[in-house]
Amino acid sequence: MAEPKRERADAARNRAAILRAAEQLLVESGPGRVSVEQVARAAGVGKGTVFHRFGSRSGLMRALLEDRVRLLAEAVEKGPPPLGPGVPAADRLLAFLDAVVDLATRNVALIAAYEEAAPEERQAGDVYQYWHRHVSMLITEARPELDAELLGHILLGALHSDLVMHLVRSGDTGRLTATLHELVRSLLVIRS
Repeated sequence: MAEPKRERADAARNRAAILRAAEQLLVESGPGRVSVEQVARAAGVGKGTVFHRFGSRSGLMRALLEDRVRLLAEAVEKGPPPLGPGVPAADRLLAFLDAVVDLATRNVALIAAYEEAAPEERQAGDVYQYWHRHVSMLITEARPELDAELLGHILLGALHSDLVMHLVRSGDTGRLTATLHELVRSLLVIRS
């Protein structure tokens, strides 16, 4: 098996500078107002470098989001409970939804920019697919008789609503997480 190609130091620096610049511009200007040209200028690279590295504006937003999501995935797979293995599925699902709400709260502009740049990727993208597999697996573990595949889509779809983004932007995430907890507890209670 071939060893993965190592990234050149200058390419790694450019990548990091582009991602930092994109994130800063998203915070300052909002999701709909950040162009590849602005990112390139702020990062001190040519527009072609951004396109070569990320392919498009949506590719850039995807890379920035995937950077954030990678840490969550590592915690889910290898981290301590309750997000990581070692506790009942319901507890893991609650911890996961809390982590997703926290990620959304800390990255509102990025998530809006990603969804604006690539709306077709909302459910087809790698991030959503990973999250859906995880949520579905936890539902199946807790309640195998349920349609975990569909319930996973419904739970994750609820997090993509305008109301949820309004609650996140207005700082009302406590209400959001409390309601998600009630929903999950109700869903995963085993009935005889």
